[in-house]
Amino acid sequence: MVNQIQISSETFDSTSHWSSSIPNNNVFFSNHCVDLFDQNGYHLTHIEQLYAEVNGYPLNIRRHETVIQKPWLTLDGITTGPHINHSDLFERKAYGGEALEQLKYHATSNNLLWKILKMKPKWGIDISLDHVDEKGNVFELFHYEWDSFEYEPVMERKAAIEKFVTTQDWNLHAKELLERKNEWFNLDFFGQSKWRTDYYELPPEKFKHIIWND
Repeated sequence: MVNQIQISSETFDSTSHWSSSIPNNNVFFSNHCVDLFDQNGYHLTHIEQLYAEVNGYPLNIRRHETVIQKPWLTLDGITTGPHINHSDLFERKAYGGEALEQLKYHATSNNLLWKILKMKPKWGIDISLDHVDEKGNVFELFHYEWDSFEYEPVMERKAAIEKFVTTQDWNLHAKELLERKNEWFNLDFFGQSKWRTDYYELPPEKFKHIIWND
């Protein structure tokens, strides 16, 4: 399988900070305004969702979480062999302008808002290719997740992974990984991640970094 994987026309938004304020309401006084705050991922709390809406960002539900997500690489019509399990572009914004001043004002009475005020902007790529076949073999053939708090590095990594993924013979890789199954099958998630990036001669994955500034 070479060159069947397609690259979506979607891409990242370089905007790092939301600047538009939201209408004053009780959310600023609620002790639930930042419930389930995601310190290392892309799930948006209730108040972040309100800022997304007023700043013109569409939201999606992924695995029961509300996120800014766009489709990335696609491979349709596959029911056996290598196939895409998921492939996404994620973003999360920091705050500036009127939005920043609004949050600072209300943080004096609701310190929970400092969780939002201390956030860094973040972008991330995430792709998983799995393999299944008629013999019942099931395994993750390729996984690459990479986050950055800066726009340019993640755009560079996105382009590099696109070039890599769309030029591989994934059937050939699946055959070799099955032949070498004893080397990786009993490793945990992070062990398999390192094994695969070494096998594909790629830089390590980079994700789960804490989103707060000092």
